[in-house]
Amino acid sequence: MTFGGFSARVRGGDVDIAVTGADTDPTVNGIMVGTNSIHHVRDGQVISLGTPRAGLRTYLAVRGGVCVEPVLGSRSYDVMSAIGPSPLRAGDVLPVGEHTDDYPELDQAPVAAIEEHLVELRVVPGPRDDWLVDPDALVHTIWMASNRSDRVGMRLQGRPLQHRWPDRQLPGEGVTRGAIQVPPNGLPVILGPDHPITGSYPVVGVITDEDIDKVAQIRPGQYVRLHWARPRSRLPGQGVTQAW
Repeated sequence: MTFGGFSARVRGGDVDIAVTGADTDPTVNGIMVGTNSIHHVRDGQVISLGTPRAGLRTYLAVRGGVCVEPVLGSRSYDVMSAIGPSPLRAGDVLPVGEHTDDYPELDQAPVAAIEEHLVELRVVPGPRDDWLVDPDALVHTIWMASNRSDRVGMRLQGRPLQHRWPDRQLPGEGVTRGAIQVPPNGLPVILGPDHPITGSYPVVGVITDEDIDKVAQIRPGQYVRLHWARPRSRLPGQGVTQAW
């Protein structure tokens, strides 16, 4: 759920739930149950999520899973193609699947704190950071998350980056979640889980695996600072990075 504001009544039997992500002060029948722990909810009780004080997205897990009809083998919804089970609406009934009697056992399950103000992200340089006049401007600028961000990508606002070859284009390329592409306006976009191919824009860095999940909790208007995860490689005498 984005920005919380969710409520559901349990019908047909008891369920076990866990709420993670942005803390929305979850309650069961008005009684606070807390985040990042397991709760047993009885038939007829109401699960409610408020508005998070920090972070953007909250995740409600139900033991047995939400057993809606899969589309192309998946129960998720793809924003770009509009493929998958329909987005949740008021009045929908969600069936819960079967579950085993045993719980998985974990020694530890640490949960990282969600930043309320400035979010720091580490970036692996390349493969096309040499397409910028000054690749280091990416990490020397404090960016702000745009309100035009979604699961396709998080748009950053700030001083535009300058393209080295503004009249050249690249073929569309497959990329990974966390890739940072720079369109002609010079404002970076961090690609999210529903991203397409690059659209002929250079990818100048990739958010590290350790930091990529932080992006899901960045609110519009929140500040972001990027850091190189390792030194950039330079071509001898040219001062530009070497392509991967």
